[in-house]
Amino acid sequence: MLRSIAITMVALWAAITSAAIAADRIVSPSDRQTLAAVLEQAAVGDRIILRPGKYPGRVVIKKTLTVEGDPGASIIGDGKGTVVTIDAPDVVLRGVDISGSGMDLEAMDSGVFATEAATAALIEDTVVAGNLYGIYIHGAAKSMVRRNKIIGLSDGRLSESGNGVTVWNAPGARVIENEISFGRDGIATIASKRNVFSGNRFTNVRFAIHYMYTNDSEIRGNVSTGNLVGYAIMFSSRLKIVDNISDGDRDHGLLLNFANNSLVSGNIVRGHLQPESRWTLAGTRASSQEMPMDDSAPQDEGDQSGFRLGPEKCVFIYNANKNRILDNEFDGCAIGIHFTAGSEGNLMSGNAFINNRNQVKYAGTRYIDWSVDGRGNYWSDNQAFDLDGDGIGDNPYRPNDLMDKVLWTSPQAKVLTTSPAVQVIRWAQAQFPALLPGGVIDSHPLMAPPAHKEVLQ
Repeated sequence: MLRSIAITMVALWAAITSAAIAADRIVSPSDRQTLAAVLEQAAVGDRIILRPGKYPGRVVIKKTLTVEGDPGASIIGDGKGTVVTIDAPDVVLRGVDISGSGMDLEAMDSGVFATEAATAALIEDTVVAGNLYGIYIHGAAKSMVRRNKIIGLSDGRLSESGNGVTVWNAPGARVIENEISFGRDGIATIASKRNVFSGNRFTNVRFAIHYMYTNDSEIRGNVSTGNLVGYAIMFSSRLKIVDNISDGDRDHGLLLNFANNSLVSGNIVRGHLQPESRWTLAGTRASSQEMPMDDSAPQDEGDQSGFRLGPEKCVFIYNANKNRILDNEFDGCAIGIHFTAGSEGNLMSGNAFINNRNQVKYAGTRYIDWSVDGRGNYWSDNQAFDLDGDGIGDNPYRPNDLMDKVLWTSPQAKVLTTSPAVQVIRWAQAQFPALLPGGVIDSHPLMAPPAHKEVLQ
C-alpha cells in the first residue's frame, strides 16, 4: 500500500515538475540553431513557436511538444524522405506550411508522417502542398487531422501519386474539415476501425474517400466534386455513410463493394454532362478545362457532341449485403443504381431516383421489392396515380422490362429499340404483367421526392 502511494506521489511530482519547466520557445530562421536542434533540446510540454520564414525539413518530433507556426512559417524538405515525422504521443502540429518531401512510394515519403508512437497527435490548420503523400497516419491511434489544406501532386499519372490523407491501422483517428485536392485519393484508409471522416472537401483526385478493411466507422457530411469516384467503400462493415455529396464525379458517386451491414442515408449524387476527354486520359489527370462545369456543358438536349453524362452510375452495389439504403437522392446519372453480383438483404426505401437515363440496372431473375413497411422510393419516370391521396402510387413500379435485359446482354440490339417488334413486346408486357421478367419492383412507390439537402455551391 505504502509502495503504491509512493509511486503515485513520484508520478505526480514528475508531472508537476514537467509542467513547471515547460515553456514557449520562439524560433526564427536567422537563429544559429536549426529547427531540428531546437526540437531535440526542447523539454516535454514545450511550445515551439516558429516566426515567419523558411525552416529546413526532415525533422523528427520525438517528445510531446506543440509546434506552432506564425503566418508565413514553412518547413521545407530537400526532396528526400519525409518533411516532418511525429514519433511521440500528444504532439500538436499547427499553422505551418509543409512541402518538399521525397518521391519514394515504398518509403511512404510524406509531408507529415505520424508513427505508431504518435497516439493522439493533432495536426491542424496547416498547408501541406506538393508532397508525395500529404499526411500519413501510420498506426497513430486517436489522432486528429483537422482544418488542413492539402494539395498533392498535380502532374503525372495518378498511380504515381500518394494520397492526401492516409490512415493505416489507426483506431479512433479522425479526419475533419480538410480541403484536399490532387494526388491519388483524397482520404484512403486500410485495416482500421472506429474512424470518423467528416466535413471534408475533395477535388481533382481519383477517389474522394477510399475504404479498405475498415470497420465501425463514419463518413459524414463530405463533398466530392469532379473526381473519378466519390466514395469507394470496399471490404468494410458496420459503417455510417450519411449526408455526403457527390457532384459531377466521373464513374460512380457511391461504390459499395463487399460492404456489409452499413447505413447509407441522406446522401446526394448528382450527374452532369462532362467532356468525353475525361474518359480517355489513360491514367493521367484531367485539366481544369476538362472538369464538369454546368456553365460549359451544352444546355440543348440536341447539342451534346463531345460530352458524356457522368457519373456513369450514381451508385454501384457489388456483392454488398444487409445494408440500409435510405432517403438518398440519385439524380442525373447515366444509370441511377447498378445492382449486381449476389447482393442480398439490402433495404431500399425513401430514395429519390431523378432523371437518370436508366433508373435501375439489375440483370438478375429474382424479384426484389424495394420498399420497406409500405414506403418505397420516388421515381421521376413513374407516371402513376394516387387516387386515395396517401402519397403512395396506386400501382407497383417496375423500372425494367424484358427489352432492357436484352439490351444489357446484347448492346448491339439498341438499333432495334424503335422498331415495331420491340414496341409490340413492350405493349404486351404493359397489358399482361405476367410477361415481365424477374427483377426490381417497388410495390409502394412515392409520388413525390423526399426533401434532401441542397448540393453545396
